[in-house]
Amino acid sequence: MEIKRFESGSRMSQAVVYNNTVYLAGQVGNAGEDVVTQTKQALAEVDRLLALAGTDKTRILSTTVWLADMADFAKMNSVWDAWVPQGNAPARATGEAKLATPEYLVEVIVTAAL
Repeated sequence: MEIKRFESGSRMSQAVVYNNTVYLAGQVGNAGEDVVTQTKQALAEVDRLLALAGTDKTRILSTTVWLADMADFAKMNSVWDAWVPQGNAPARATGEAKLATPEYLVEVIVTAAL
């Protein structure tokens, strides 16, 4: 099976497709924005990358959400709940972690079917 890589750089690809599965790199919003805005931006990037790979959010299998502070869980979920397609919610885990820079408040990692 062929491996397809999208938006590849020297360190990573933003999306990789193999065996009818799409793996996205962690998506973040603009550093310094609030968690609601960053979540909206990250999910917009998920939508864009899934479309680039030939699929969409109704085909998401699993998602991992990392928050810099679990105190932002409800705010992130307010955006997630409006974005996730009714009847197509993926398996999901959410945890707290130090992200690449202190200005990042949320990171979303997605695996989807083609």
